[in-house]
Amino acid sequence: MHVLIYGGGAVGLGIASCLIRPSNRVEIIARGRTVAALRETGLTRTGIFGRAHAQPEEFVCHESMEQMGESDFDFVLVCTKSFDSAAAARDLADHEKRVGERTPLVLFQNGWGNAEEFCEHFDRDRVYNARVITGFRRPQPNEVEITVHADAIHIGSLFSGDLSAVEPLCRAVREGGVPCEKTDAIEKDLWEKMLYNCALNPLGAILHVPYGALADEASTRMLMSQIVSEVFAVMSAAGYQTHWRRPEEFLKTFYGKLVPDTAGHRSSMLQDLSAGKHTEIDALNGAVLRLATRYDLEIPYNRAVHNLIRFIESNAWPAKE
Repeated sequence: MHVLIYGGGAVGLGIASCLIRPSNRVEIIARGRTVAALRETGLTRTGIFGRAHAQPEEFVCHESMEQMGESDFDFVLVCTKSFDSAAAARDLADHEKRVGERTPLVLFQNGWGNAEEFCEHFDRDRVYNARVITGFRRPQPNEVEITVHADAIHIGSLFSGDLSAVEPLCRAVREGGVPCEKTDAIEKDLWEKMLYNCALNPLGAILHVPYGALADEASTRMLMSQIVSEVFAVMSAAGYQTHWRRPEEFLKTFYGKLVPDTAGHRSSMLQDLSAGKHTEIDALNGAVLRLATRYDLEIPYNRAVHNLIRFIESNAWPAKE
């Protein structure tokens, strides 16, 4: 299997670590510092699924699409931040001959709205989404640690794409050590992840605490429950669904399983702010706010955490670990 990993951050390298083996050819597009480290000492994965190491000669990495030759990949896995979706879609479309004209694209990204960005450049039946509730952390440019895992990676299509097409990828990720399966309910899965992320990511970043600490206090439980209720209202107004019909049903699973399974994880948003980077707030609570405006709904709790994260991003309040 020939796979292109577009984006060499924590998620991209984590998934790459599952796929690199003699039966597969893996190529990675990453930033210069990451490429240099990967070429020098290879890729290392540690954490709850054990240690894996790939030598530099076992895979290929590039700083840009221009460095690649023409090829027919079996899959392109888009692992960029959500705010880079539009640029990534344009770049891949501009270099389609280097990728393949029918190659499936699987979006390993947070938030809502990424698929629409890619559908502006590619046929819908080529675009798939992955739902990931696994914590990836990158302590070094070429090292990734899997810190927590709440459920298998799910891969599916929002546009009735052929699910049999992604079965080889799911099998390869599983064989590489991380549970992964195809699903015909990816919309429900993605909105489950939105509920989870919108409640935990910004509050964990604002308060500099892991997820478990947020659930331990009545004050923050109240805030998260209100955020979840608002997201449910917007989701329902927009005609989307998740696996629970009412917020109260989701919250039982949220506090009973999802948060305990990831209690020690510090949100990617906190990691980004601590590194002085832009966050994905606009694809999370910001995406909910845009839908709320369309359907004339007021969601003050989501608006508050969105505004606070944007304030921190402005450097008016420097983030610190």
